[in-house]
Amino acid sequence: MQSTNLTRGQNQWSALDWWPPIGWWPEPARDLLEPGSATASATFVLPPRAESVHSARSFAAGTLAGWQLADLLDGMELVVSELVTNALRHGMTLGDGRVREAMRLSLIRRGGLVTCAITDPGSSAPVLRDPTPFEPGGLGLHIVESLSVCWGWCPLVPQGKAVWAVLAA
Repeated sequence: MQSTNLTRGQNQWSALDWWPPIGWWPEPARDLLEPGSATASATFVLPPRAESVHSARSFAAGTLAGWQLADLLDGMELVVSELVTNALRHGMTLGDGRVREAMRLSLIRRGGLVTCAITDPGSSAPVLRDPTPFEPGGLGLHIVESLSVCWGWCPLVPQGKAVWAVLAA
């Protein structure tokens, strides 16, 4: 897993206001891009509720259908589910115990590649764990890793993070 910084120049983004800047793509995945590939993006604000997982999956399905990338649908739905669930469980509480209601799902298309980026106000890094056989859960990032070309996270300034995964058609 690699971490990169989203800030460019004087731009300062936090999870409360981050929308993918024009042309944004995760730095560790830039070598995957074809020069001149078409770009499109869509962003959806999600409240911190369990129902947001279903809403995020529906948004991703509709966006991929609009981009004629239905072959990515099954994998993207699983990736979106895992990343939104992780954001809800681990990223919505700030260090002082306050809960923020800012979570965004962004899908960014570059040619046949689509990045799913979830922002949340938490500062803790996502951890790829090896849970015990009797532990409920803990395999979400393994699922993301197995379905994506690459994945990672990046801190946002002054607070929050974006966790992203790139899927290929």
